[in-house]
Amino acid sequence: MTAANHIVCPGCQALNRVPVDRPAAQAKCGSCHAPLFAGAPLAVDEAGFERHLAKDEIPLLVDMWAPWCGPCRTMAPMFERAAQQLEPQLRLLKLNVDEAQNAAARYGVRGIPALLLFRRGRLLAQSAGVQNTDTIIRWVRANLPAPVNAQGD
Repeated sequence: MTAANHIVCPGCQALNRVPVDRPAAQAKCGSCHAPLFAGAPLAVDEAGFERHLAKDEIPLLVDMWAPWCGPCRTMAPMFERAAQQLEPQLRLLKLNVDEAQNAAARYGVRGIPALLLFRRGRLLAQSAGVQNTDTIIRWVRANLPAPVNAQGD
């Protein structure tokens, strides 16, 4: 059997099996046929975050933010540019802490914007404060261990 990653569809939330030897950037959902990656962060609610956390087999980079937060609004376009460079190797999510207070509390988010990096449901690194695009990318690469096999285990 071909090695594959399971990836949650950003549109319909269906779980998709994407072979690692095929270009993930071109992958489409088997249920709704929407692209699995758009080169942009995906806004999720707490349930959507939990589904991606539990099911996605690619790393997740989560921007914990709030609409009233000036620094969050400042970092938003930089996070979007980072998505253009990091997808499809990572899924970038935006989670509004006002609507996801349980997740914010569980990960000890005390200052926003905050970045949380996950791999297979496990928190690898966390950072607070505004970061530019290059800093976000460097931080991810510094904190994301290289895969030890074709499936990224």
